[in-house]
Order: sequence, then structure tokens, then C-alpha cells
Amino acid sequence: MAGRYGVLDEEKVFKDPVHRYIHVRDELIWELIGTREFQRLRRIRQLGTTYLTFHGAEHTRLNHSLGVYEIMRRMVENIEKKQKWDPEERLVCLSAALLHDIGHGPFSHSFEKVFHMDHEEWTREIILGDTEINQVLSNMGKTFPQKVADVISKTYSNKLVVSLISSQIDADRMDYLLRDAFYTGVSYGQFDMERILRVMRPAEDQAVFKHSGMHAVEDYIMSRYQMYWQVYFHPVTRSAEVILSKILHRAKDLYEQGYEFIDKPKHFYTLFSGKITLKDYLKLDESVILYYFQEWQEEKDDILRDLCQRFMDRRLFKYVEVDPSVQMRVWPELLQLFTKIGLDPHYYLVIDSSSDLPYDFYRPGEEEERLPIHLLKQSGELRELSRESEIVEAISGKKRTDHKLYFPLDFLEDERTFAEEKKRILLLLKAQEG
Repeated sequence: MAGRYGVLDEEKVFKDPVHRYIHVRDELIWELIGTREFQRLRRIRQLGTTYLTFHGAEHTRLNHSLGVYEIMRRMVENIEKKQKWDPEERLVCLSAALLHDIGHGPFSHSFEKVFHMDHEEWTREIILGDTEINQVLSNMGKTFPQKVADVISKTYSNKLVVSLISSQIDADRMDYLLRDAFYTGVSYGQFDMERILRVMRPAEDQAVFKHSGMHAVEDYIMSRYQMYWQVYFHPVTRSAEVILSKILHRAKDLYEQGYEFIDKPKHFYTLFSGKITLKDYLKLDESVILYYFQEWQEEKDDILRDLCQRFMDRRLFKYVEVDPSVQMRVWPELLQLFTKIGLDPHYYLVIDSSSDLPYDFYRPGEEEERLPIHLLKQSGELRELSRESEIVEAISGKKRTDHKLYFPLDFLEDERTFAEEKKRILLLLKAQEG
């Protein structure tokens, strides 16, 4: 096989609370783990602001990336028992699993929305750009980095490999459900991964699952459904995300207005101007962001100062559930009242929507085509999961969305100023909930 890496003299083992052990025997994987870009993931939490709701959720993207690698290693081992596999394909798989989240920024999704960025594009740049990761991958051959990047961007020629890391049941999802459940302390995310791996079979374009393992797959789908609504879309976490994104928006707005910061946000300059380089991007992590939030609590600008104090001290916004049609009728009056009492509604009256599709059957031509999960019957026939499982059929293709309106209740309850207007606002907000 091409490439200068072989097998380590002695297998390296990481202790892991979710998979018990993570085994590394390939020099390539060991070298990738040691790169500075991979080590940066220690400074980025896997679940963004969720630690403000579930205090145990302090685990990092590095935690998760090692976990995805370990699941992929077991998947590949199982596949190799069933069919002959090209050794290089195996290393492409393992590298893609390890590096699939390498492009995430601090507080990933909020950060991406504010600055119109995509972590997958950064992942590609890190793998193909002037980085230690690229140097390590290139030692396997000139085309190797491109192959790994293609698996992550789902354009790789071997669709089976892509499906192992990116489908409705893949190494990435299996690890984050188990890991996030473990660190948040909830029981919803539990499912029998060992069983799923045992009943997994390689097919032409994707992995399929023996019919006898259907209940383990059902369990996985339900745990995903529960985790989204109980953990990922938790209203308190969403409140923290709203404040976080408003801090970043405010800092960017002030920068564009030529505002003089007491502590100049030099880490943000190229980000604010939309000309951020890979080198600057890799310098950003959550410790850097939190340093500025800490400092901006002393800023002259009232909005930036207040939002940073709220985030750092966990004085979050409260919320009401809203129905968009009802809400549009009272919106103009709410905006007027907020402006009158001196609260900029752009920062202090925020609608946040969440939606999830727990399982989807195949709908060709849609923007995001999701390959369905197939069960393999004893006869060799493949059956789409929701046709065999009543539980999965009940939630298939059903997109659930909810809308919440966030606002600073503590400020509105302070009747020392604008008492009448604040009472009216609270009345309007309460009426939204029906």
C-alpha cells in the first residue's frame, strides 16, 4: 500500500466513558490525533451553550471525534469479516470519521449563523490547506487528503463509505446521541449500539440492517427523537444561544459603526470584515470568545455590556410559546412599546424556531435527499424501515416545529420606570400563550 505510515509497534488505548476504550493501531490515526488542528477541538464544546442547562455537558468536539472514529473502526472491522476491503479504503474511512468535525468553530451553530459560515467548508479547507493535518494525510499519497475531504462532503465515489459517516444511522449520530446523553445525565439517548453494529450488513450504496435487529434500530430512532426535544432544543439552551448570537451581532454592528472598544476585539477583525483567513479561524476557540465576553461586561455600550453580563452570570431571557399567526397581530404594538421603554427590540425581543424530522423516507428531488434505512429480510429482500415498523411509521416524514419568543422578564417586572407600558407588554406576551 502507498503511504509512509504503517501499524504502531504497540496499540494505543484511550479510556472513554461511553465506549470504554478507543483503540488506535494505525500510525496515520495516531499522527492525526497529535496535530494542532485536532487538539484545538479540546477547546470547543460539543454542545455549545447546553452546559448552561445541563451542567455536565462540558464534553468537547475532541471527545466526540474520537468516539466517531471508534464506532467507525468497529463498523469497518465488521465489514471486513463479510467482504474483502481495500486497506486504503479502510484508512480513508477512519480518517474521515476522526476529522469530520475539524472545521467547527466556537459555539458552532450560533457562530456560523451570525457570520454566515459553514463548518463543512472549513473542514475541507483544513484537510486540503496549509495545515499539519494536510501534511499527515499527504504522507499517504497525493490524492489521499482529497479522498478524505470527499467522504466528508458526501461526494466520494464509494457511497457505502459515505453512508457509514453520513446517513440516517451512522457513526457520527450514534456517538453524539450516546455521548450527549451520558454527559447531560439523561436516559433518552440510550440504545443498543452493539446490537446495531452486529446486525449491520454492507450493501452496494449503504449499510443495511438484518430484520432481526429492527427493535434496536427503532430504539435508536426514538432516542434521537427524544434527544432533540429534551436536550438539543431545550428552551433554556436556546435562550443562551439567542443571547450569544445577539452579543456577536452587537459587537459586529459596533465595529462597523467605528465604535471604540475599551478592549479591542482583534481576534474578530477579519471575521467582522468577512475576510477571515484559515490561520485566523484556527485561532478562534471558546476560551477566546469567553475572554471577550468577560471583558465586554465593562464596555460603555449599554446593550453589549448587559448582554455579556447576562450570558456570563446566566441571567437568561424568559420565553413564551408563540403561534406565528397570532403573534403577527400584536408584533407592531410590541415593537413600539419596547422602543418606548428603551429596549431595542432587535436585541431584546427575539423569535427562535426549532424543527426536526426524526426519520424520513426517500423523497427524490428534495433539497436534502435522505437515504432511508433498509432492513434485510431472510429472503434477501430489502424493506424500508417505516414499512416494517409501526413505531417508526408513526413519526416518519413528520416535521415538528415550535416557535418561542424570548425577552428579558427581569427588566419588564421592574416597575420603577414605564410601569404602565411594561404591564401592557407583559399582558401582550402572556396572551400569546393562549
